Amino acid sequence: MTVSDLLDEAKRLNVMIATAESCTGGMVAAALTDIPGSSAVVERSFVTYTNRAKQEMLGVTPETLDAVGAVSEEVALEMAEGALAHAPVQLTVSITGIAGPGGSEFKPEGRVCFGLAGKGLQTTTETIEFGARGREHVRLASRDHALKLLHIGLSRIAENRGG
Repeated sequence: MTVSDLLDEAKRLNVMIATAESCTGGMVAAALTDIPGSSAVVERSFVTYTNRAKQEMLGVTPETLDAVGAVSEEVALEMAEGALAHAPVQLTVSITGIAGPGGSEFKPEGRVCFGLAGKGLQTTTETIEFGARGREHVRLASRDHALKLLHIGLSRIAENRGG
C-alpha cells in the first residue's frame, strides 16, 4: 500500500491520524504530509526526542522511563496512547529507538519500539531489531514500518465498523 492509498483509506473511514516520533524526528509525518490533501486526515505530529518532551507532550510517566528507559515497548505504548489522548484523532503510531551510532549490549543500535493505538482498538506494541546498519537505514526502515502499522490500524478500524 502506498502512502497515497493509506491516506485515501483514512479519508474513506473518516479517520484522523497523529504520530508520536522520537528517533525518526518527524519522518513519518513528513511522508504523510508530502502528499497533497493529507491535511484531511493528518491532524498533527508529536516529535518528542527527549524524555522531558515525552513526559510533557504525551504524558509518558517518569516511573516508566526510570524503570525501562525510553527505548521500550512500555514507552512506545504510553507515547501512542498519549498522542491519542492529546489530539482529536482516531489513530496514532509511535516510534522510539536507537538509530545510531551507539547503543549498548542491552539496547543495541537498530532497536526500535513501536506502538499503535486507536479509538476502540487494543493498543499494540512491538520491537524490531533493524541492526547496526547505520542511522539513515534505521530511520528509513522505522518510518516505513510505522506507515505499515498505520495501514494495519486502518484495517482494524474498518473491521470494527463492519467493512
